[in-house]
Amino acid sequence: MAARLATLGSQSEATEAVRRALEGGRADWRSRAWEAFLVISLVVSFFFLVWLLVSTFVQSIPVWTERGLVDFVSRPLASQPENAGIAQGLFGSVLLMFVVAMLALPAGIAAAIYLEEYASDNVLSRTLNTVIRNLAGVPAVVYGILGLAFFVLVLDGFTGGRTVISGGLTLAVLVLPITIIVTAESLRAVPASIREAGFGVGATRWEVIRSHVLPYSAPGILTGMILTLARAFGETAPLLLVGAAATGFAQPASASIIDRLTGPYTSLPTIIYSWSRQPDPDFRSLTSAAILVLVVVILLVNGIAIIMRNRYARKW
Repeated sequence: MAARLATLGSQSEATEAVRRALEGGRADWRSRAWEAFLVISLVVSFFFLVWLLVSTFVQSIPVWTERGLVDFVSRPLASQPENAGIAQGLFGSVLLMFVVAMLALPAGIAAAIYLEEYASDNVLSRTLNTVIRNLAGVPAVVYGILGLAFFVLVLDGFTGGRTVISGGLTLAVLVLPITIIVTAESLRAVPASIREAGFGVGATRWEVIRSHVLPYSAPGILTGMILTLARAFGETAPLLLVGAAATGFAQPASASIIDRLTGPYTSLPTIIYSWSRQPDPDFRSLTSAAILVLVVVILLVNGIAIIMRNRYARKW
């Protein structure tokens, strides 16, 4: 062990000596200046983030002190700020995420597997990859217009018009390119030697993908899936165009899941947008409180993604 440590120490000293010889004993001021610029940018960005969070929390204090978290989260929408809550928005957002998870995630993963593992490297596949990457950068409001024109108007007989189904389909189309890109990058990170080993023992392409490639890339794929849902959870503009309600509505407690999917709905980002436009100053505290709830939910989702990624990374 002592001999091994001595060998490693001599190697590090030799590496440092070679580096100093290549640099000619001169200080690399450009690298240090660039590093200092990056550190300053990080500090400034972190300062503004903390300032925004602190100011939002301070503005929401009346809600927490006068009503409490449970009352605020469990109450439905109301025109009076002292009675308004976000229960309908949370429930609507959960329904939307359910539709997105059922449609966008399986389709995106399957498309990425085909493009990375089955499609040949030709003009068509390269064009598809370019189009997908361009679609990932399209503004969300454009997808809202697409959802209004296609899912709400053209497919009115299937979706029921301005319903959760239309909103979920719109968000699914919005995050589908992101899902494909994240999954494709995770598959691309799998070493080629793993595939070659599988083919070498006589496994078929699907057996190699199912038993070796997908388990190895699972941490990246799971992380991308959860972060994609977090992105969809915070979207507002598409839902405003496809009919997310900004005012109060009520459905009977006995309503079935079909009635809830085809009836009026709202979401937490939509409620935040609506309250921020109210002239009553009491709604400012409600808006800040709803923003904090949204931030906490997204942070929890991101935390789950990190835990799942680390868990599967330890296995592999």
